[in-house]
Amino acid sequence: MNLADSEVVVSILQKEGYERVEEIEQADFVMINTCAIRDNAEQRIRKRVRELRALQGRHPQLRIGILGCMAERLQSQLMAEEDNVSFVVGPDAYRRMPEILKQVRQGSRTADTELSTEETYADIEPVRLHSNGISAFISIMRGCQNYCAYCVVPYTRGRERSRDPETIVHEARTLFERGYKEVTLLGQNVNSYRYKNTDGSTTSFPQLMEQVALISPLLRVRFATSHPKDLSDELLQVMARHDNICKCIHLPVQSGSNRMLKLMNRHYTAEWYLDRVAAIRHYLPECSITTDVIAGFCTETEEDHQATLEMFRTVRYDYAYMFKFSMRPDTFAHKHMVDDIDEREKTRRLEEIIALQGQIALENNQKEIGRTYEILVEGTSHRSDKQLFGRNSQNKVIVFDREEVKPGEYVRVEVTDCTAATLKGRLVK
Repeated sequence: MNLADSEVVVSILQKEGYERVEEIEQADFVMINTCAIRDNAEQRIRKRVRELRALQGRHPQLRIGILGCMAERLQSQLMAEEDNVSFVVGPDAYRRMPEILKQVRQGSRTADTELSTEETYADIEPVRLHSNGISAFISIMRGCQNYCAYCVVPYTRGRERSRDPETIVHEARTLFERGYKEVTLLGQNVNSYRYKNTDGSTTSFPQLMEQVALISPLLRVRFATSHPKDLSDELLQVMARHDNICKCIHLPVQSGSNRMLKLMNRHYTAEWYLDRVAAIRHYLPECSITTDVIAGFCTETEEDHQATLEMFRTVRYDYAYMFKFSMRPDTFAHKHMVDDIDEREKTRRLEEIIALQGQIALENNQKEIGRTYEILVEGTSHRSDKQLFGRNSQNKVIVFDREEVKPGEYVRVEVTDCTAATLKGRLVK
């Protein structure tokens, strides 16, 4: 989502005559687009700002700006603490970037972090950054109002609002006409996408997915991220009807314990979550499921931890983003709970989850050996220029010998070997 926002910022500034440069030494402005989900992300930003002091010493004209969620959360505090930062801009103020940079050029230091209830940047065509010309992100909504106890996003990105479906379909169609083969629809909670059209009708997320899928059977469609409470059978039925809607669902669980889920304000139980998993398996037997999980949330007991491990054994995720709990300022947990799990215990629990998921992922991948998949070739393997890689519908990476194949092509590959993270295969001609 931050990449998608950066593409919007570049588009806005290019229309005002600014040029994006490849070498940082050539820049008059350096803008760092930030995340505030975890403390580690913010510390990395502060380190980067300090590192840029040396560059500013050699290039006194250089001005540094902080964009995005960290900017929204800390606002003018950032400029007080980081005296080499000239401007701070929240995620709903990007249209005002030209005026902000004008003020900075005139010697001002400024912060603009006003949140909007309407801004979706629907009319702005993003400039594709570092694009492979094959895959692209399309932001379909902004904000969130689930207010999970641990999450800062509702406070940094504002309330949920959906983008006009006509502009989304137009953007996807334009990308396809330019040669792109895959789009990913982005939202903090894409399942709750809902847009009221001018004729009084409503476009739901399943309807939007179908509209994008119908652009062409050669355009793959993905989406992220789903909230379990909003994952409907209607969406699963749409996915089943269209081969070009990829069969992969990211379904954050966060914990396998009902007590923890309630404290986290996740709005579902473990039983509800498993019902949604059963629905996925029913409508989409070949669908892969990935997840997010937090180890060591406030008051988590060993029993709660074991419930999470049991959830992993039951669902058998293909991939998981696994983190220790990081208390974020201004969240419900920060105001009303105590981060009372010892750091060493958090680490132990996280390591157990990681070890179990590694075992499950390897076993899942071993079952893929001998199967043949259509994959979209994305580029050269990081380990060898004699090999290419691509992803199947399930979002699994498959590496294979190059032969006479080019990125952007669809090819069929038989899986011959695997690791826990990657499938290895050979071309089927």
